[in-house]
Amino acid sequence: MLDPATVFDGSGPLEDPLTDAVLRAVEAQLGYQLPTAYVDLARRHNGGSFAHDAHPAPSRTSWAEDHVGVYTLASIGRAARFSLRGELGSGFWVAEWGYPDIGIYIADCPSAGHDMIALDYRSSGEPAVVHVDQEWNYQITVLAPDFETFVTGLVDESEYDVED
Repeated sequence: MLDPATVFDGSGPLEDPLTDAVLRAVEAQLGYQLPTAYVDLARRHNGGSFAHDAHPAPSRTSWAEDHVGVYTLASIGRAARFSLRGELGSGFWVAEWGYPDIGIYIADCPSAGHDMIALDYRSSGEPAVVHVDQEWNYQITVLAPDFETFVTGLVDESEYDVED
């Protein structure tokens, strides 16, 4: 089980802890069942800034040669601006920015909307976590086979040799 104390930076959740009623409503509106690890985390700490700000990538992205930057995990709800059903929720990125409709956009990146992290539901089973790069014609790069693996794979960007 993911520990909110190590996942988030301590700045506080975006919304109140997730309830069964909100979960049912959000999943019905999105049309997808959310990963258990994401739901369990949101029941204890619902969205917020990640403690670690990078994830390894298997190939180059517009962000870096070998990784992507990450910033905030969306809350599961609709009250916060950056919640799955909020003003800047998953649907916003598809409708307003032209991101491909492959699943649910769950995390933003430091590029202010020019790349996003999503749950990719195009295959059956647990959704993979992917990086979608608007700067490179919405290139999709698989980062992890599931949500928990993605979160446990986050590292500090300072571990990479990043040029200014």
